[in-house]
Amino acid sequence: MPTTGDHLPNGVRVRTGARLHLGFLDLAGDLGRRFGSFGIAIDGFETRIDLRRAARFSATGAEQARVERLLQRLCGRPQVAVDVANAIPAHAGLGSGTQLALALALAMRRLNGRAPDTAADAAALLRGARSGLGVALFDHGGFMLDAGRGPATDLPPIVSHLTFPADWRVLLLIDADKDGAHGEAERAAFAALPAFPAEGAADICRRALMQVLPGVAEADFAAFAEGLSAIQRRLGDHFAPAQGGAHFTSPRVGEVAAALELAGARGIGQSSWGPTGFAFARDPDEAAHWLALAARTARGKVRAQIHAARAHGADCILLP
Repeated sequence: MPTTGDHLPNGVRVRTGARLHLGFLDLAGDLGRRFGSFGIAIDGFETRIDLRRAARFSATGAEQARVERLLQRLCGRPQVAVDVANAIPAHAGLGSGTQLALALALAMRRLNGRAPDTAADAAALLRGARSGLGVALFDHGGFMLDAGRGPATDLPPIVSHLTFPADWRVLLLIDADKDGAHGEAERAAFAALPAFPAEGAADICRRALMQVLPGVAEADFAAFAEGLSAIQRRLGDHFAPAQGGAHFTSPRVGEVAAALELAGARGIGQSSWGPTGFAFARDPDEAAHWLALAARTARGKVRAQIHAARAHGADCILLP
């Protein structure tokens, strides 16, 4: 129920982190469900929104045009001042659009004394069309797997939510000069891809269930990394025609990823349509080793940085 009168806050701050989309489970769809995916919330990137009551609408900071479009869809043009102090890089495979949309929706709810309802906000803002990860990770963080879309699915259901091993790290490979497919270009790319073979989907699901998930649950890095690498190779083969014939949207990221794999790094792939690539490490020392190799290989053309898993969802506080 809404809070009344004097108890409504003057402002709200919402902070949320990025996510990595680590792979689709079933692009064939011949069993009645399509997509399904798994991924992880990570630290080190943050979208922070301050939303305050105002005489008229204003938007400052990052993503101003996107903020206006999202609020227009959500509630018209409210009498609020929105400041996006930090924003997750857009179109980089880090889930920036969903996190921004849900952060705005949560801030508006709290400003008006309404209870959070992330699923309803996602539906209103057209998020979660293929993957439910961004929506669920916004609420909870951690490592998740969703079951894709069936004939009556509103939001892909989360069927596994695990705590990611605290010592593990992920090395991100970032090409700031390249964008991953999004919007209409993404829809067109999906439509142009060939049919995904059912036997390929079967192998992905088997590796997800028998390597990736138990690897996370038991902190078995070798099982996790081997399963993830195999899934990424198969998906890379499928998406290559839409990525210039390569497993990576960014050739520069692909070059660094290849050098890491040749040197023994594991759990290598691309998040969503990229261009961000990744390689996992079993502890901070190994991550630092791969970071040094990536920096030497990239020669300043790709930014490499180490991240840990984010074990919690968005933070929301009331402002005076």
